[in-house]
Amino acid sequence: MSTSNSAAAETGGRTSARDTQLRLWNAVMAVLHFLQGAAMVALADRVLWPITRTRYGFDPGTETIFPETVSFVDANLPLLVAGFLFVSAFAHAAIATVLYDRYVAYLDRGMNPYRWYEYAVSASLMIVVIGMLAGVWDLGTLTALFGLVAVMNLCGLLMERRNESTDETDWTPFWVGVVAGVVPWVVIAITFLGTVTASNGEFPTFVIYIYVSIFVFFNLFTLNMALQYREVSRWKDYLFGEKAYILLSLVAKSALAWQVYFGTLNSPI
Repeated sequence: MSTSNSAAAETGGRTSARDTQLRLWNAVMAVLHFLQGAAMVALADRVLWPITRTRYGFDPGTETIFPETVSFVDANLPLLVAGFLFVSAFAHAAIATVLYDRYVAYLDRGMNPYRWYEYAVSASLMIVVIGMLAGVWDLGTLTALFGLVAVMNLCGLLMERRNESTDETDWTPFWVGVVAGVVPWVVIAITFLGTVTASNGEFPTFVIYIYVSIFVFFNLFTLNMALQYREVSRWKDYLFGEKAYILLSLVAKSALAWQVYFGTLNSPI
C-alpha cells in the first residue's frame, strides 16, 4: 500500500499531509480530551474500586495451602478515566506542536507510529476500567489485560512498518493483533457471565452498555485498518483513514468516560 502511495505523492496524485488541516485536527482533539479529563477530576465523586491480588494461604489445621485473595489497593475510578483522556490530550498536543514535522513525514509514508504508542497506553487503560467495572479486580489479571491491548496496538505499528515497502500486504501483524485484542474481551465476558449467574441475573445495566459499545468501537478501529489496506473507496487515501482514527478515538473515549461518570453516580454497585 505505501509503495503506491509514495508513487502517487511523487506524481501529485496524493495530497501531502502538510497540506491538510491535520495540525488543527490534533490541536482541537487535544483540547477536547483535556477538557473532558479535567471535568472528570473536577465533577466526579471519589469512587474507589478495589484491586486485589491472589496469594497462597496456609491452613495449619490441615497443613494445606489454598489460593487466597487479599486487598491490594483502592483505585480512584474517575482518575483512571481521566488518565486515558489526559494521555490522548498529551499525544495530540505533542503531535500538533513539537512532533508535527515528523508526524506529517510519517503520514506521507503511510504510517503513524505516534498513534500506536498512544493507543498502547490509553486503550489499555480503557480495558482496565471496563474490566474493573465488570468485576475483574485481580491485579495480575488487570495487568495481563493491559498488556494484551498494548500488544494489539503495537501490532498496528508493526503492520504499518512491515508493509511500508512491500508490494503485497502482509496481514500477519494484523491477525496477531486481532488475537491479542480478542482475549481481554473473552476474559471480561467470563467474569461478567459468572457475576450475572451468581446474582440471579442482576447486574448494573450501564456496565452492559459499556461492554457492548466499546467492544463495537474497538472493532471499528480494526475495520478502519482493514479498509485502508484493502484500499476501499476513500480509504485509498491514507489520510482519510488517519482522520477516521482521530474521530473514532475521541468518540470511543468520550463514550466510555461519560458512561462511567453517569453510571457510577446514578447506579452505584
